[in-house]
Amino acid sequence: MTIETTSIGTLVLIVLIMLVTLVTRLGGVFAMSFVKISPRVESFINAMASSVLIAIIVPMAVSGDAGALAALVATAMTMLAIRKPLPAISVGMLAAALVRYFG
Repeated sequence: MTIETTSIGTLVLIVLIMLVTLVTRLGGVFAMSFVKISPRVESFINAMASSVLIAIIVPMAVSGDAGALAALVATAMTMLAIRKPLPAISVGMLAAALVRYFG
């Protein structure tokens, strides 16, 4: 099956992706409504969030350019120092921008 990437085809793809995202998110909430949140389940959920983030970041760090590596290092160091994600992400974006601009 192929969908043409004309204006209507692009809109169809966006709507399909939106529906898939909505179903997976609502499905997760529905499935978790049957699970008793014990300390063990809570620690699993917290570990999964970190695992997904690491799975996204590590390949970029290994195969990325100097800007990606600078962003990773700056974000990690800022997160370790102040333990607040939004400023850490901002510092990482700034580091990547500076390395790519001056590099």
